[in-house]
Amino acid sequence: MILRGRKTFVETLHCNVSTLIKLGAIALLFIFLISCTPKQSSSLTVSAAASLRNVLEEVKQEYAKSQPDVKINYNFGASGALQQQIEQGADVDIFVSAAAKQMDALESKKLLITDTRKNILGNQIVLIVPKNAEEISSFADLKGDRITKIALGEPKSVPAGKYAQEVLSYFKILETTKSKFVFAKDVRQVLSYVETENVDAGFVYITDAKQSSLVKIVAIAPVKSHSPVIYPVAVIQSSKNVAQARIFTGFLLSREANNIYRKYGFNKPSIQ
Repeated sequence: MILRGRKTFVETLHCNVSTLIKLGAIALLFIFLISCTPKQSSSLTVSAAASLRNVLEEVKQEYAKSQPDVKINYNFGASGALQQQIEQGADVDIFVSAAAKQMDALESKKLLITDTRKNILGNQIVLIVPKNAEEISSFADLKGDRITKIALGEPKSVPAGKYAQEVLSYFKILETTKSKFVFAKDVRQVLSYVETENVDAGFVYITDAKQSSLVKIVAIAPVKSHSPVIYPVAVIQSSKNVAQARIFTGFLLSREANNIYRKYGFNKPSIQ
């Protein structure tokens, strides 16, 4: 009887140990599978003004250092065109406009998460000409007979074009230069027109002009000559990844992002 009891005890112990070993193996296998499973990544679609292309590309690289699993997809274009896309239901998480007007329109239609709206940047309007041009040195020179083509963004959709018209009106030369206008789909196209000498002059942001070695700045618009140039950002109400969108918009206001903005010539917004 004693031997049988000892045998039963040993058999039971052996069974328990075997069970524990099996459970341990299963646990290790589970941990291994978890560690080998790729981290779930997320993506954000950011519609942004064309004048932000270079600076936001660098911001994306900086953001990836702390958020490597978040993919940022940019959609650059004229602010007005991007606004219309969002109104028509485009799959966009974040909007960065080159003026308050487009953001106001979306907010009035309740298409923004309003507490995420912030002004992140400021800029300056400048008059540029091809690098070797000599005929223009001021805004007043645009009235001259030798100047036949002046490029600016389509005012209804391109904020820089609206600012340009305000500058010309300020200097009282809007009516005398209207017949010379060559409208562009965005500010980068204006820059291209001047670079290729297809026009005599053009209105762009100072940040765009600084990116090109083929143009030169001949005049900087006085601050009081046009509406404040500000770039607001906001998360779109229909975003499928609001939490991550909030994190990215927060990064756009960070010290790291501001260091990049300054490098490209942007300044702080005049309206917070």
